[in-house]
Amino acid sequence: MKKIMIVDDEKISLMMTNHILSSAYATVCVSSGQDAIRLFKKEKPDMVLSDLRMPGMSGYELQQTLQKEYNERIPFMFMTADTNEETESKGFENGAMDFIHKPFRADILLKRVGNILQTVEKIQGLKQAAVMDPMTGLLNKSSSEGEIADLCRNSQGVLMMIDLDSFKLVNDMYGHNMGDKILIRFAEILKAVVRPIDVVGRLGGDEFIAFCQNVKEDVVIEKKSRFINKYIIDAAKEFMGEDMSIPLGASIGCVFVPDEGTDFAALHKKADKALYMVKQKGKHGYMFYTDLSEDNQKEEAQTTNLSAAVKILSERNKGRGAMQLPFEQFRTIYQFLSRLNANYQNEISLLLFSIKEKEHAAIPIEDAVDEFLGVLVSSLRQSDLVTQNGKNQCMVILPETSPQNISVVTQRLMQNWSDASSSAMFEVTFESGMLE
Repeated sequence: MKKIMIVDDEKISLMMTNHILSSAYATVCVSSGQDAIRLFKKEKPDMVLSDLRMPGMSGYELQQTLQKEYNERIPFMFMTADTNEETESKGFENGAMDFIHKPFRADILLKRVGNILQTVEKIQGLKQAAVMDPMTGLLNKSSSEGEIADLCRNSQGVLMMIDLDSFKLVNDMYGHNMGDKILIRFAEILKAVVRPIDVVGRLGGDEFIAFCQNVKEDVVIEKKSRFINKYIIDAAKEFMGEDMSIPLGASIGCVFVPDEGTDFAALHKKADKALYMVKQKGKHGYMFYTDLSEDNQKEEAQTTNLSAAVKILSERNKGRGAMQLPFEQFRTIYQFLSRLNANYQNEISLLLFSIKEKEHAAIPIEDAVDEFLGVLVSSLRQSDLVTQNGKNQCMVILPETSPQNISVVTQRLMQNWSDASSSAMFEVTFESGMLE
């Protein structure tokens, strides 16, 4: 219910006005401008209906004082017994939305108040549409960047550039309706992890921005990063099923303000560089620009020539068998090999293994998958690549392996798996194909 503050020093007039309006609205009655100022913040009325001429503080002065204090246009309507047109003209110049002359009819007062509130709702709706991202309910690009730019100039805290990792796969594999659900839930997670004094917005697509005021320690951002990455996976499994295998998460590039400056454009670039480094290091985490600078200095000191650079790139302590990688690194190599294959047409085979529980397994499926990964690594060549895909699948890339040789490889793998302790409780099936 809308709330109206009625301000009138005449007790009978105040009671009569309240009697009329209280039939349709919540009302707050005060007998002076000073009382109105004192109660305004607590009551938060949707509009003020004030007598124009009052001792101590006039209706004009009350309006100007409130608008100056709260730095916004407050819906005001004046009541007056003065029929002078100059009185109305001055009120409208000061920002009044309407006048009503005493004595007034109840139906006329209710109609005029209703018109004001409808107008205010339309204005607020237009303002909200102009500043909000319609899908997520977060601030849109221009509004969030504008507010954060002001905070960078005048406050201290942390500017964060946030990317929703692997989001494109959701659209590709599950469709855009599912993608919309994930975006909306991700926005809800971001809202939950920031405070009312902070600002968070959507820049577009899977890119977001936030500013957390008065944050001085990176441990605060670490906790936020863990929270975001945990709950987006929980949401994805809720929407797409427990066997969802898309590596969703959040990469966050951070910069301290004003330590790294106060200009938003410069700070944005620094946070973007930190975000890029998070993605290079495997995603699903955070990094501050200050840490990035230290890493760069170390790399510059180490990579003074090609020999030094090769030492950094080279694999140390090579183990026997296939190379096991996190899914994102496996995916990067797959994409590179796909590009390479477009030019050179090498024979590169792919295997996808699915592990399913039989009946009454005595161990969790996670343990069986770990054991199967061990079988893959020990049974395959050093040039082969292995990763876990979701909860119960494993993928393999086999360079220089023709379709004719796949059966030999899979027979060896399945034979070795039959010797594993988990094989009696879990069934393994597979699909094979060629990298195109």
